[in-house]
Amino acid sequence: MDEFFNPALIPQETTLFAIWLLGVSLGLTACTVTCLPFMGTWVLGRGGSQMQALRDTALFVTGRIIAYSLLGAIAGGAGLWLSEAMRGGTGNAVIGLASIAAGVWLLRADKPHSPCSAVRGAGSTPPLLMGFSLSLTPCAPLASLLAVCATAGSVRLGMTNGMVFGLGAALTPLLILLPLISLLGKNLRDNREWITRWIRWGAAAVLILLGLRRLLLVL
Repeated sequence: MDEFFNPALIPQETTLFAIWLLGVSLGLTACTVTCLPFMGTWVLGRGGSQMQALRDTALFVTGRIIAYSLLGAIAGGAGLWLSEAMRGGTGNAVIGLASIAAGVWLLRADKPHSPCSAVRGAGSTPPLLMGFSLSLTPCAPLASLLAVCATAGSVRLGMTNGMVFGLGAALTPLLILLPLISLLGKNLRDNREWITRWIRWGAAAVLILLGLRRLLLVL
């Protein structure tokens, strides 16, 4: 996507409010389309409570904010080098690995010998990683953010811009859709113990296939 690396997408002077709105534009549009297959599959396959779905959603959003803050800081210190580096498919590689890791977690969590405490503790990692990795998806709003941070020429300002952008991107329909998907999964499992394992295995397979597809894009 050529527009991803075009600094002319942004005005010369950009306020924090404008950067926040840019993040909102991403969160309300492309974020939902890109992230729902990954996080929706995870929430459905995990089969947790509504509270667990909310925690996973919060972790996913936190991962995005951390990623944008880090990207902003790097762009502020390294200039447009980061945009060129991401052009090589780094984002797709990280997304693929995170998705495969989430699928493997679902398979391991289904094993009877897995310690319950260890499974619950590690379960917070996949949504955080997917939130972080999916933030690396090339798109015009992210291009604008990196260009703003590169122009700022400061790691501190770049991190601030990235964090504000991430807070805007956190306003996404996924905050509503993911708990609803969790509720759907709960209704499917009620009085149907046999279906729980099939849903988990199916979700794991989908996540692994989504991850492999992303990795193939890098080749």
